[in-house]
Amino acid sequence: MSYRLHAPVVLPADPACSLLRDAVVDVDDSGRITFVGPVAEAPEFSGEVRRLDGILMPGLVNAHAHSPMTLLRGMGGDLPLLRWLREIIWPAEAKLRPEDVRTGMLLGSVEMLRHGVTTSAEMYFEGEQLVDAVLTTGGRVLVAPPVIELPGMDWRTSLAAIDRWIDADGLRFGPGDRVELGYGPHSAYMLNPDGLRATAESAAARGALVQIHVAEAADEDREQRAAYGSVPALLDSLGVFAGRTLAAHSIHLSDEDIALFAARGVGMAHCPGSNAKLASGIARIRDLRAAGVAIGLGTDGPASNDDLDLWEELQLTAMLARLATNDSTVLKAADVLVMATRGGADALGRPDIGALEPGRWADLVHLDLDDPAFAAGLDVPDEQLLSNLVWAAGSRRVRDVWVAGDQVVTDAEPTRVDRAKIQASVADTAARLRA
Repeated sequence: MSYRLHAPVVLPADPACSLLRDAVVDVDDSGRITFVGPVAEAPEFSGEVRRLDGILMPGLVNAHAHSPMTLLRGMGGDLPLLRWLREIIWPAEAKLRPEDVRTGMLLGSVEMLRHGVTTSAEMYFEGEQLVDAVLTTGGRVLVAPPVIELPGMDWRTSLAAIDRWIDADGLRFGPGDRVELGYGPHSAYMLNPDGLRATAESAAARGALVQIHVAEAADEDREQRAAYGSVPALLDSLGVFAGRTLAAHSIHLSDEDIALFAARGVGMAHCPGSNAKLASGIARIRDLRAAGVAIGLGTDGPASNDDLDLWEELQLTAMLARLATNDSTVLKAADVLVMATRGGADALGRPDIGALEPGRWADLVHLDLDDPAFAAGLDVPDEQLLSNLVWAAGSRRVRDVWVAGDQVVTDAEPTRVDRAKIQASVADTAARLRA
């Protein structure tokens, strides 16, 4: 059923981060947007009109996550990256059953939707379980099953399984194209050059996105840097950058690496919360933006962040960039809001999400004003309102969420699943993993 949403403020997430007053968003029967603009300029509409208070904006795009790790939240929280992985996370993940991944993803998806995050790019095992969880909650996901070298795991088997899945179900499927399949080679230090090259070839042949960790910790890839100069140079030589690529973290980059990202159209997922918690470093966001690299924001996993609230990443992105450059103007509220929406979509190569524009999916978020952050109301200058939203309110006032036109959160609670039951299931599973 088509409908119109009418709000005092609409943020379409265009590149300039415009703010529309007394505006509407029209949604058709397919779940796509047909009109966005001031009500005075809107076409005649005979369908249902829903009047909202507050702010209407696109759903946020979590450009890098491992959301089933809600099961592992808080484990090894004070260790550096490589020790955390090798001593805590990988041994715990070895105990996971397929159904555990579904349980963890159900909670992760609900957590994100309640924070206004409608899309996440996931790298995790048991992709079918992950997809089933997201279709159950009504979210949107780009899933990249891992291709990795670990004891008992053959990267060739993993790669062939992804090939078969895409060939059978297609690159995108589900109501409103809610699911996109891709490839998740973990990193250049966890997959050999033959595996990286083969993964790149499979992805390019299918037009699929490759999600890969790049230059996250300073000492993770010493052998690769010694042999090839840099990990981006290695990946480029193997064809990984020839197709759609999302490079997660990308902290320790040289000028040449950044230029290579820009030249090849590599998207970058910036994860400042996880990067800071693991003391991995501060990414060169000012330089990456200046080079024209598409940058989205990611939470990383809920065991290294430790939540899935992307609004916190908006604040951290601006704060850390300002500290790193000693420049309080380097990133403004409008800049990070666009990075969390349109920017994430651009980094993922998805021009059908991340903004309120005709033809894009109606992934929408409504925030009300019942909060001290909005005590001054909406009748303030545009820049001040954006500042209040980003710096003061964040996810607290997310009330309603739609994905592909379907309402999946009402009054801050999911409409399709029972959150209490999911949380209880996660508690049971986490207890077994600790045993």
